[in-house]
Amino acid sequence: MTDLRAKPAAGTTQTSRGWLLATILAGQFMAIVDVTIVNVAVPAIRTDLQSSGAGLQLVVAGYTITYAVLLVTGARLGEVLGQSRVFLAGLGLFTLASLLSGLAPSTELLIAFRCLQGAGSALMVPQIMSLIQRTFPGEERPRALNLYAAVISAGAVVGQVLGGLLVAADLFDLSWRTVFLLNVPIGLALLAIAPRLLPKPGPRATRSFDLPGLLTLSPAVLLLVLPLVLGHEQGWPAWTWLSVAGSAVMAVVFVLVERRVASPLLPARVLGARGLVPAIGALFGLMVIYAGFLFITAVHLQGGLGYSALVAGLFFAPGALAFGVLSLQWRRLPARWHGPMIPVGLVLVGAGYAWTAATYVGGRQAGVGTVLASILLGAGFGLSFSPLMARAFVNVPLPDAADASGIMSTVLQLGQVIGVATFGTLFLSVLADRSSASAVTITLVAMACAAVVSAAFAMRVISAQKDVPAR
Repeated sequence: MTDLRAKPAAGTTQTSRGWLLATILAGQFMAIVDVTIVNVAVPAIRTDLQSSGAGLQLVVAGYTITYAVLLVTGARLGEVLGQSRVFLAGLGLFTLASLLSGLAPSTELLIAFRCLQGAGSALMVPQIMSLIQRTFPGEERPRALNLYAAVISAGAVVGQVLGGLLVAADLFDLSWRTVFLLNVPIGLALLAIAPRLLPKPGPRATRSFDLPGLLTLSPAVLLLVLPLVLGHEQGWPAWTWLSVAGSAVMAVVFVLVERRVASPLLPARVLGARGLVPAIGALFGLMVIYAGFLFITAVHLQGGLGYSALVAGLFFAPGALAFGVLSLQWRRLPARWHGPMIPVGLVLVGAGYAWTAATYVGGRQAGVGTVLASILLGAGFGLSFSPLMARAFVNVPLPDAADASGIMSTVLQLGQVIGVATFGTLFLSVLADRSSASAVTITLVAMACAAVVSAAFAMRVISAQKDVPAR
């Protein structure tokens, strides 16, 4: 097994690394929050900018599309130019794009600036996992990865709640603009602090940029994400299916191209790391059902049960709290439990979905049962997501940390997009003929089944890493 114990940079202390972690995770948090924070601001944007339905879709989706397409590119840039340099560049671009989005006078410019925001996130986010892998030694690394996992899972929930609060508060009569402008002071503060904390960039890597790989992988991801994000709203026209088919073709071309380049974007030795592929599969499944759950439940709570966006967001808070507690404390459990608790956690997730479905049967209002089911879901995610994240990179050599980070970041982002697309489409398709209660119940049962499939991938992770020491 490859030794992944990073050596802290000269002159660094545990305290300074703690501040570094807080800084880079704040950047991660902003990037995740901006995936969902704009959702509740859509009606205000429509009124203020006289936006069309298609324009509003692109305001919401432009960020996600650009973010997903450029993540692998951002990871390779970090390896070639240095993670610290590229993190700062991405943070600066994200902050500038947030300011421009908040000041946008038209829908067209808002779409452009949202895409620019996504590009900034794609530069910034892959560096975070690489910095954790390279900077935090021994027992500090799994703790850092636990916090990283908590930020990813909590960010989407916080985005919905925070968006509702900001739009309702209408600070300085800025209405929807505050959901973007909030990033500016935070981003500027991080830009002032980060250069003092980030590791000093070393010599630039000698590896090539792999332009052929980027020119084939980027359109493959774009052709997949674009129809998944926009397809349902447009009624799945012919171009969406052609786009998915084109994505498959470009994926094959990408594989063929990668076999011929000296420094491929996805080196075979990275994917060959013991346990990485099944861990990616399990984490992908978790993100699919998690993002799908947030979407369909928010729609049901607001559209089906008549709650406000803020109240609907607060229903997710108990689960988020349970997740946060367990994801940070699971290492205190006996070491012999660390492996088995991952599939057990996924079974709890499936049970949580089934229980949530039962609370909505017959059009009943959300209540105590819904909150308890949310806590069970949070506990299940806490026992599975963070330990999986900690185990995923155990056998990845440090020189391949950037490539592995790019792969993982892309998979997690695609999981969110595909989760909303698949389970969102199932929910809305059933909703066309039945009540919202029936639609959410059927979709949640499907998610419970998907959680069992993820548990099967998790069992493969444990089987592949039987000799991995508990951390």
